[in-house]
Amino acid sequence: MSQMYNPPHPGETLREDVLPALQLTITEAAKQLGITRTYLSRVLNGKSSLSPEMALRIESWLGIENGGRADLWLQQQAAYDLWQARQTGIPRIPRAVIRH
Repeated sequence: MSQMYNPPHPGETLREDVLPALQLTITEAAKQLGITRTYLSRVLNGKSSLSPEMALRIESWLGIENGGRADLWLQQQAAYDLWQARQTGIPRIPRAVIRH
């Protein structure tokens, strides 16, 4: 089933929910995550995708018990990316002919 709404970029979740809950600035969070402030800012503003490495950093940082599961962060990124791709239009490709 495809989603009919624009799913949030994982950076939005980090920006709107995680950082405020931890009472952290972007600079402080970037330092704790071991990444540059510029990269974190790009993720938070939806300008960069959340990479598998970044998802693992979040998992280590938050802990699985606190919503840090890397696979869930990557699923959120994949849902966002797929929705964005669908908005640009699906190319017309003929169906594969399955031979029996």
